[in-house]
Amino acid sequence: MSAKATWKVSAAVMASRVLGLAREVMFTTIFGAGAALDCFQLAFRVPNLLRDLFAEGALSQAFVTTFSKRLKSEGDASAWVLANKMMTLSAVFMSLITLAGIFAAPWIVDLLTSLARGDQSRRIYHPEDIALTVTMVRVMYPFILLVSLAALVMGMLNAKNIFGMPALSSCFFNLGSMLGGAAFGYWLDPSWGPRSLIGFSIGVVIGGLAQLVCQFPALWRAGYRFAVDFHWRDPGVRQILRLMGPAVISSSVVQINVVVNSMFAVHVGAGAVSWLNCAFRLMQLPIGIFGVAVATVTLPALSRAAIGGISADFCPTLAKGLRLVAFLVIPSTIGLVFLAEPIISVIYEHGAFTAHQRIETAAALRAYGYGLVFYAALKVLQPAFYAVDKRWLPMIVSFLALGLNLGFNYFFVYVLHWGHESLALTTSISALFNFLLLFIAMRKFAGELGTGKLLWLLGKLAIAGAGMAGVCLAANHLVFSNLTEIPLIPKIACLSLTIALAAAVYFVAARFLRVSEAKDALEMLTRRLKPNRSA
Repeated sequence: MSAKATWKVSAAVMASRVLGLAREVMFTTIFGAGAALDCFQLAFRVPNLLRDLFAEGALSQAFVTTFSKRLKSEGDASAWVLANKMMTLSAVFMSLITLAGIFAAPWIVDLLTSLARGDQSRRIYHPEDIALTVTMVRVMYPFILLVSLAALVMGMLNAKNIFGMPALSSCFFNLGSMLGGAAFGYWLDPSWGPRSLIGFSIGVVIGGLAQLVCQFPALWRAGYRFAVDFHWRDPGVRQILRLMGPAVISSSVVQINVVVNSMFAVHVGAGAVSWLNCAFRLMQLPIGIFGVAVATVTLPALSRAAIGGISADFCPTLAKGLRLVAFLVIPSTIGLVFLAEPIISVIYEHGAFTAHQRIETAAALRAYGYGLVFYAALKVLQPAFYAVDKRWLPMIVSFLALGLNLGFNYFFVYVLHWGHESLALTTSISALFNFLLLFIAMRKFAGELGTGKLLWLLGKLAIAGAGMAGVCLAANHLVFSNLTEIPLIPKIACLSLTIALAAAVYFVAARFLRVSEAKDALEMLTRRLKPNRSA
């Protein structure tokens, strides 16, 4: 695995996640984290879920695995033919999915609100809100077509060891959805009432188009030329579809859980959907920066190492990816859990977003944070099963995890009458369960994954993390005890200094404990900071 490639992808994904967060802040500043924004978040749930199921989940992983093997075994010409077949097939199939979604929008919204149907005490269930949500679902559905094609383009570029622009493509989505959404939103309702959310729904489609088109120049330079190809009886196409079947479920179980959580959240009350969404957006930052980045670089290497059987390079590559994720994500977990309220306050507490909404969102963020490292590790571990053609096992495990999530959701909400944060906690529990079962299974299929080294590393990181947690707790007690009274600029400065100090304590402790991943991270950073050493 190339450290340079990992760093490049991490930087690009970081920019994308920051822009995504900025987009979320725009929404909460204008609309607050209440019933109106709940309508938009619910409407975006289904096309966003399909993006994870088909585009960034199953389709991307299955295509990269098969395309990489075709590229290595038969060369560029054969690989491009396979790409044209899949581009044509995806365009036709996703167009049908889009039309079906537009037609079925009323039933989709009815399903999402079914757990609190008839509850007139919550504004989101009033007829005008339901009608608005249905309209936004219909407007946003073409997004899945565009992002599916973008995922195929991204897969081609990654297989050709081109990582920068594919990782940056999400930046173009966020920019397109923000600028286009704001323009259409203001045009539809200059007072920024609920009708302006339809403009932001149009912005989602604009962003999806931008995410696709921005990758075309890099793809052209890589040698790809699109041609319509309806000859889908190809071994490569069949292999991709075989891989996609189980991957549709297994690769996106957490996203399915998020939709299920939203259905339970509408029972909890107005604002719960938005609180969970704001917290989930923050959790996506370290996952996208580290987990997805490591997985993006690791998957092609794992696919090549599995040609003709599991080679000697397979286990070391996978084990290194898991250790690197642990080193990078554990400090993010500690920071999000112990500094949840000051982070939420700095990012979201503006405009219509209130102190009460900050407290509720922080509670959800802490609960999500408990499972963060397992969620990020799954981004690396799950695709490994597709590389070795053991695709059914992740699907079975995901079924079990989804059932566990449903059971805990029902128990927490209907039996214990806990709040929305319990729904985030079930996502963390499901991620832990999913990871443990898949890790044990991979050891049986591929052999020793360096479990001893991983456990030893986790022990060292726990010691380093304890020092980091101490810094965060001290800051909460001494600096952030009354967030409402602290002006924004001093609050940003104090939070930045706290994060920097906590990260320094973690890194120094890791170096003192001889954690090799700390040395690798330092070498990656210093290499990138030297202007004349770029390669």
